[in-house]
Amino acid sequence: MPKRRSKILRETKETKIKIVLNIDGCGKSKISTGIPFLDHMLTSLAKHGLLDLQVKAKGDLAVDIHHTNEDIGISLGKAFAKALDKKTGIQRFGFSSVPMDDTLVRITLDFSGRPAFNVIQNKGVKFTRMETYSFHDATEFLRAFSQNSEINLFVEIVSGQDTHHIIEATFKALAKALEMATRRNPRIKGVPSTKGTL
Repeated sequence: MPKRRSKILRETKETKIKIVLNIDGCGKSKISTGIPFLDHMLTSLAKHGLLDLQVKAKGDLAVDIHHTNEDIGISLGKAFAKALDKKTGIQRFGFSSVPMDDTLVRITLDFSGRPAFNVIQNKGVKFTRMETYSFHDATEFLRAFSQNSEINLFVEIVSGQDTHHIIEATFKALAKALEMATRRNPRIKGVPSTKGTL
């Protein structure tokens, strides 16, 4: 079986990012982004997605977290796209529901090659204020990730009253859905599409 690993280096006037990804890992991670909450989320993504993941980023955090946050999403998306290559033998679709106290988040995704990002927020969901990382920041990260990994990604926030819990449940659900979608299935021969390509 070919190894599904990748290394991405991205350097702009605003950020410098290095990502090393092993999709067939066991949840080991070494994360340093300069954004503590994002470090926590990416550590959780690796742990629950069974990814071996290294992320090292330096950015213009003195301005704000936007460029660093988005560029890490871009780079991680490219790392997945590179590691999966032609997506031979993968299950392609993934979904997961993750509860966290009063929060429930569902993720559904498809490695379709046609990137799209959608958030569905049910009535009654409320966001508390977080000084360092908002739900808007999370959606910007996820949008950049979905575009560059070329996945169709749906995030449904079923319930929740705490922004920390909503974001954490989202990353954990994403981890489980990615693990499902990228899992090799020996019964799938070639690319999982009637078109023969994704």
